[in-house]
Amino acid sequence: MIQQVTRGIKISVETHFEGMFYKNYKKHFAFGYQITIENQSNDSVQLKSRFWKIKDALNRTETVSGEGVIGKKPVIKPGERHTYQSGCLLTGPFGAMSGHYNMINFTSTRNFHVEIPSFQLSAPYALN
Repeated sequence: MIQQVTRGIKISVETHFEGMFYKNYKKHFAFGYQITIENQSNDSVQLKSRFWKIKDALNRTETVSGEGVIGKKPVIKPGERHTYQSGCLLTGPFGAMSGHYNMINFTSTRNFHVEIPSFQLSAPYALN
């Protein structure tokens, strides 16, 4: 598990390999990840949007951004957490993801970034 705290918001990431399949005569490697966002601050916050950098085995980078996470913009009160699962496809057996969430602090009404720590995606058989 990978973890990081930014401004009292703790991000924990767990990953798993889902399998390989062929589509349009190309191999695709499916990875899943579970992210827990825990509010360790004294203020309620809301996740507004996300930004991802996804790198494949050849160091090609794809960026993804959008509103909320899996169709939600959760409000997270002090001491609470929000967990969700998602995934990505790579053209090789390993890669990495990193990024940030754009959030708003309801007490100060200020927007801020919460860093998502870089995490590895790797098929178990590709490690040796």
